[in-house]
Amino acid sequence: MQKIGVVFNPQIAEAPLLAGAVSHWLEQQSAQHWVSSTDEGEVTGLNLSESKLLVVIGGDGTTLMAGRLAAPYNVPIFGINLGRVGFLSEADPDAWQEKLLKVLEEQHWLERRLMIEARVMRSNEVLSQLTALNDVVVSRGAQVRVVRFHLFVDGAHVMTYSADALISATPTGSTAYSLAAGGPLLPPQLQNYIVLPVAPHLSFERPLVLHQEAVVKIKVQSDFGAIVTADGQDAVELQDGDEVEISKHSCESIFARLEEPSYFYRRLMQRLGYWSLKQYA
Repeated sequence: MQKIGVVFNPQIAEAPLLAGAVSHWLEQQSAQHWVSSTDEGEVTGLNLSESKLLVVIGGDGTTLMAGRLAAPYNVPIFGINLGRVGFLSEADPDAWQEKLLKVLEEQHWLERRLMIEARVMRSNEVLSQLTALNDVVVSRGAQVRVVRFHLFVDGAHVMTYSADALISATPTGSTAYSLAAGGPLLPPQLQNYIVLPVAPHLSFERPLVLHQEAVVKIKVQSDFGAIVTADGQDAVELQDGDEVEISKHSCESIFARLEEPSYFYRRLMQRLGYWSLKQYA
């Protein structure tokens, strides 16, 4: 029988107690389940291959991690927000039972989100492979020196930037670092991703929106080093001449949703503080 996974972030004080409450509630529903914290390293392939749903308790960072783990197994995610923003979560900690029950009764729909992957290359050898639901960021190292980034799309040289960083963001990541850097907002239904510079100096500053099959290559030119990260994790140090190749991942992250598909716009305005309760005819 398929089980329900419960993953929580133990660095949030309320998370272990809420995970216990969810576990107890699932027992009352006669639902087989397993529970793990993100620090225990117990979210294994066996857990996920036997699961039909993953309940994630934490902030957006926890949900991003869970999305990367669950994607290869096509396991949908139901997020309970304990973070500051909660763009990705479906429920608040004081009102999750009713929503989770609807998901168990299969009253939800599935939202599929684009993921990207990055291959770090040095002298035509792969040093590392990274997966991102939010973004891949190639940036300067510890020294405050701009880096020259040579950008290629589908093999063609597009632009050379002198900047602090280049962000490659999915629609999910368009509400994160990309938004802070002046990038466009993309609804999750789109299968596009964004490339934009951070603090470009005498360089083209407009973001590029690319189709889902586009292959991006970023060649680093710097005497002071650089780094590449995926979803803010797994930093890999880069040397002068290293290349980062970014493309669509073969898997998608899946989210169990109860609101109508247009929820994204309302939630975005709420999170950004612009939402008004005034109704218009």
